[in-house]
Amino acid sequence: MTASMSQCLMQMVHTDYAIKDYQSEIAPRWCSGCGDTGILTAMQRLCRDEQLPPEKTVCVSGIGCASRLPHYMNAYGFHGIHGRALPIAEGIKIRRPDLNVFVTTGDGDCCSIGAAHWLHAVRYNMNMTMLLHDNNVYGLTKKQASPTSPKGFKSNTTPFGATLAPLNPLTVTLGVSNVSFVAQVVDWIPELLYEVLSKAYHHKGFSFVRILQRCPNFMEHHFDEAVRDPLKTRILTHQNGLRLKPEISRVYKNQETHDPLDMTRALALAALGEEIPVGILYANPTVPCYDELRAGERPSTPALVETVLNEEFDKIGIWPTDASSAQGGE
Repeated sequence: MTASMSQCLMQMVHTDYAIKDYQSEIAPRWCSGCGDTGILTAMQRLCRDEQLPPEKTVCVSGIGCASRLPHYMNAYGFHGIHGRALPIAEGIKIRRPDLNVFVTTGDGDCCSIGAAHWLHAVRYNMNMTMLLHDNNVYGLTKKQASPTSPKGFKSNTTPFGATLAPLNPLTVTLGVSNVSFVAQVVDWIPELLYEVLSKAYHHKGFSFVRILQRCPNFMEHHFDEAVRDPLKTRILTHQNGLRLKPEISRVYKNQETHDPLDMTRALALAALGEEIPVGILYANPTVPCYDELRAGERPSTPALVETVLNEEFDKIGIWPTDASSAQGGE
């Protein structure tokens, strides 16, 4: 086949994907008013705008409300066990670097049982996008304090109030060696939610996006003040970060020009107490990616796997592929 014929065939096969092409037949079962719905919409919009083939897109999750997202995407999905979304996603990416890999996880799933995987995923810096849905509470199991719950929060596990100050996922991630992309956004500003996800997707390396999201049942009024008062949100802008549309600038006037390469300022912004920083805190595309460093290794094929297994079985005198030997034991 000539190059021109191959190109024509590719054009014939290409499909212009619409939002519906990324929507599964399963209707979302999140509570009315849950911020997860807006995150799902932003994900589907991103896939549509980037024209990502559903068969080349993978959504991996652990356990929790946020982790139901793969069920609602018309793409490949893997609903893993509690806290283990990241190693699953890493396994997929290392063997199939051609796939677009997204990880969705909650504050309990990631920051508690999955904390070790979270830190090492940042260090590996594999080329994938992680969405941390952070509503500051365990929602699926009906209101237990999570690592990001505010001090004093009364829940089923902390009836007298949470004793410790909350863990800050931004400062933790920024403190891990080899970190390359850290951002924060909120579910109630959908345009910025989409823009941040787009920046994360286009970043080369591991993109960590914390999304503050409302939980209408178990943290009913937690983010009310920030939703009602735009000055409680500090928007981070830069030519290499977010560029605000006029309609957003008119409402959210508390802005700061922040260079995403400035780690010192990124750490200071991440630790803001009274305001919520929204935007790209840190982005460094020069950080080496683990999957690229491993790219030169011998690729794994079914034949290679069988050969290696047989070599190991030979060492202990087991020959599972030798049918005659198995029958000869009668």
